[in-house]
Parts: sequence; structure tokens; C-alpha cells
Amino acid sequence: MARPRLPIGTYGEIRCYPTPNGKFRAVTNYRDYDGVTRTVERTGPTPAKALARLKEALRDRGRIDASAEITKDTKLKAVAELWFQDIAAEVRSGKKSPGTERQYRDRLDTQIIPAIGELRMSEVTVSRVDRVVKDTAEKNGQAVAKMTRTVLSGVLGLATRHDAFDHNPVRDVRRIESAAGPARALEIAQAQELRARIATDPVAMRRDLPDFTDMMLATGLRIGETAGIVWDAVDLEAGTVEVRAIVIRVRKVGLVLKPKPKSKTGYRTLELPSWAVAMLIRRRPADAKPDDPIFTAPLGGLRDPSNTNADLKEAFAVAGYGWVTSHVFRKTVASIMDDAGLTARAAADQLGHAKVSMTQDNYFKRKVRKTGAAAALEPLAVVGPLGHGVDPVPLPPAELSRDDSEG
Repeated sequence: MARPRLPIGTYGEIRCYPTPNGKFRAVTNYRDYDGVTRTVERTGPTPAKALARLKEALRDRGRIDASAEITKDTKLKAVAELWFQDIAAEVRSGKKSPGTERQYRDRLDTQIIPAIGELRMSEVTVSRVDRVVKDTAEKNGQAVAKMTRTVLSGVLGLATRHDAFDHNPVRDVRRIESAAGPARALEIAQAQELRARIATDPVAMRRDLPDFTDMMLATGLRIGETAGIVWDAVDLEAGTVEVRAIVIRVRKVGLVLKPKPKSKTGYRTLELPSWAVAMLIRRRPADAKPDDPIFTAPLGGLRDPSNTNADLKEAFAVAGYGWVTSHVFRKTVASIMDDAGLTARAAADQLGHAKVSMTQDNYFKRKVRKTGAAAALEPLAVVGPLGHGVDPVPLPPAELSRDDSEG
């Protein structure tokens, strides 16, 4: 006999268990006002704290539904839960990534709700929101602060659409300026040297990094995109690779092959240099299946992008290139294409960028010396009788006076 469904606005049995980081997680299923039963969880330093936080979240969740009116008396955490329901729905429909959902949830639970969740909309001011973003930047860094600002904008944007504000308060919050300097890329000789050193590093070889880094340098792919390549996505005769999936970690599920790249422009087919094709031919096992990933974890299965990133940092440091990150590889590919005279559009297509300006502003090196201006400005020279440049003849004082009088 099937278990009866939960009534609308109620929750089931609460389970509480320890987490690997020493905290406790309280979990239950809640049937929302749209009829969908969702898992709700909260963590705390003790079972009692986790349980209290979960019950508080369930209480606030029960006060809102998809058609609820948000007023100036509504608490921010209640609006946040309503906004997050929309995010979860977009994830289910495939419009947003599970990774994005996880990061937004983390920002709500870690930065936003603990800081200003109890404020009512009438109490939310620009200065209070600005303080949350500033404190987050100081404690957690600019990347987390930027995402916190984005989530706050979404939450308060929903309240603004319900007329709780005249305009979104986040609009007037200071923007987080990036501390990143100009794009730094490997020169060709440096890239060759780094490849050679990784190829002879015993630890890197044991972790199967030489071929993995070669594929990243041959394409400009991200770590998750490279880990997501299956044998069916490469055409060794044509020398191409199709980018059509990425490896991500989903909470309570593990590593999965997400059949969508980071964006719509992430779907692309790229040509491979001959040395990359040779590497793949050498690597392909006789019994390779179409859906088998080419670059598996050292012990088999999908490769974890986070663990791989840590392994790459270690390998780069051992090779004497501690400043290099996986992102530098993407910048290197873009810069080499730029130096070869290829267009910014071509580089954007290679990297999977929706906007060419992103590629130009963040991935191309600034050509300080060879701008082409010197040759273009040559016609401005005043040529003398013998063909040598001479200084312009000064105007007589009377003409100078006339010019001055005319403005």
C-alpha cells in the first residue's frame, strides 16, 4: 500500500545525523503549496540547534506560498525561501545548474539569513545590505561577496515586484571591484616547458595529469568540461571534440555527468591540434565504450573537478609554475590565438563565451608596445624638401594674436 501524501503545508518525520565536518544535519520532507514535496534541511553545531533551525525554517516556509503577498511586514528569510522555490523550479526544468542551486543555498544559509534574515522588508535598507556584502568580502573574499550580492538582488527583487520597495535596495549597494590584474598567460616556450615537466613528474603521472593538462592546453576547456569528455564526443579521423557535458557534484547524489555545458554557447565542436589527436589515439583502449569518460579519476569513475584542481595546483608548483592555475590555460589559448591574428569572435567561440567582450577584456593580453599606432600615424609628419621631417613653421605674432582673439 502506497504511503499517503503529506497534506499541503505540512512536513514528515525529521531525521538528524552527524556530518563529516563535525556538525549535525536535520532533514525532513515538506509539501509546499504548489503540491511538490521537497527536502528541507538545516545544520547546527548540536542536534538540538539543527532541529531548532529546521523547525524555524519550516514555520516560515508555511507562511508563504506561490501566490502569497509580500508586504513591508514580511521577514527577509520568508521572502528568501519563496525566491529559492523559483530557483529550485528552474533547476528541475534544466534552466539552471544544480551547482548554482547549491551555491545560492549556501549564500542564503551562511551569509544572508544569519545576518539579516529576521529583518522585515520595512527594515531592510541600503546601508544594512551594503554591510552584509562588505563583511562577506572581508571574511570570505570577493567571489563569495559577489555571489552574495547576486542572491540578495534576486531576493529583494522579488520583494520589489510585490511593491514592498520602490526600487531594489541592492541597486545602490557598492559593487565588488575585482582585484585581478591583467590577464596573465603562458608564453609558448613556458607552455612547452610546463608540459614536459608534468609529463616526467611521478606524482602527476600517477594522477593521470599529463594527458589531462595536454587536453586543456589543446582546447582551452575548463576542468569540468575536460573531465566530461566521453569517447563518443571525439572524432579521431576528423580531429575534433564535441563539448556537450560537464562533471559536477550534486548534493546527496555525488558526481554526475551533466548533459549541458555552462551556457548555451558552451555547446561547441572544436578542432584539435595533431599532437592532441595522437595523445587520444594512444590513450583509447580497445574496449572503449561510447559513454566512457576519457579522463577518469585515478581509481576509476568520473573525475572530481575540485580534487583535480587541487592536484593541478600541486603539479604546477612542483614544476616551478606556482602562479599558474587551470584558468591560465584558457588565457594561454586565447592569447596564442590573438597573437596568430585570429579574431576575438573565434577565441570566444573556442572558449565558449557568449560575449566577445568577455574574451577581449579578460583573456587577451594587453599589447602595450605593438598597437599599430606608429605606422598609422606616419602620414602626420611634415615633409621637408629632402624628404626629412621638419618642425612646423611658427605663425607670425599678428596671426597668433588674431587666432587668440577669435577664441
